[in-house]
Amino acid sequence: MNRILFAALLSLGAVTLGAAGKTLDIHFIDVEGGQATLIVTPAGESLLIDAGWPGFEGRDAKRIVEAAKKAGLRQIDYMAITHYHRDHVGGVQQLADAFPIGTFVDHGPNTETGPTAAELSASYEKAVAKGKHLVLKPGAKIPMKGVDVTVVAARGEGIAAPLRGAGKPNPLCGAAGQKPEDKTENARSLGVMVQFGRFRFVDLGDLTWNKEVDLVCPSNRLGNVDVYLTTHHGMDISGPPAIVHALAPRVAIMNNGSKKGGAPAAWQVLKASPGIEDIWQVHFAMAGGKDNNAPEEFIANLDESTGFGLSVMAESNGAFTVSNPRNGKSKTYKPRSGS
Repeated sequence: MNRILFAALLSLGAVTLGAAGKTLDIHFIDVEGGQATLIVTPAGESLLIDAGWPGFEGRDAKRIVEAAKKAGLRQIDYMAITHYHRDHVGGVQQLADAFPIGTFVDHGPNTETGPTAAELSASYEKAVAKGKHLVLKPGAKIPMKGVDVTVVAARGEGIAAPLRGAGKPNPLCGAAGQKPEDKTENARSLGVMVQFGRFRFVDLGDLTWNKEVDLVCPSNRLGNVDVYLTTHHGMDISGPPAIVHALAPRVAIMNNGSKKGGAPAAWQVLKASPGIEDIWQVHFAMAGGKDNNAPEEFIANLDESTGFGLSVMAESNGAFTVSNPRNGKSKTYKPRSGS
């Protein structure tokens, strides 16, 4: 009888451990106002979006490697670069020297010129030489098992056809307005929609205002999302209501730095978005003050250079949990009703 009970408990334990591996895990690594978003699928495949800054004695590469090892990874399967700016592509070579990378994904060559652009391009090309290379256009897929990863923007273009379930007219387009044309790499950012069952996450890099409006006007070609990584670190030259409110995220993650991003105007757009439940931040933003920043329990770093990130564990039914390792705070969000 005892042996039967033990066997039953052992079986239950195995089921519990197995269930724990059935989530899509997203780790927002602190790279001090840049981007490094590590996605690990239930099948154990990985996608890293950007690799933070160069220099700082390899600080960002070390933080990424630490996060990858904690996730049980032996390599980064796909390294996607949103655009060629120092806080996104700068850390790639240091990372490639420290940890294996299988396939590099980007929008094609750097569209900027000058000494800094040439330096970043040369560093990236040196890293790419160590692995495979894919240049993807809007509508293309990053081939990952059990998860749909669609490129929705790249090199200044957006998807032509709406994603499945999207395409409704956007009533906010009339008031969207336009900003001066952005000729930088920001406007060429490679953006992706990640779907795992009923869970949806969008990362548009540093895409700027006009290009974001184009994605959702006159109709919303992206649809709704559960988790939205604030575009451009929460700067107010990105993130117009036309796209944020059309996406209707339940949770926004702001990958800001203490002195970068987190503009008060960006917070106001987020807080007014229909269906928003919480805003989580990688850093307390000094520009925002307590009137705009999220409650401290939702902020990973209250001071500079402390290195805490945020994590999301998503289930295929649309439920997900956001965790803050600094204080052990976690919150679970039930599946979106009617999804």
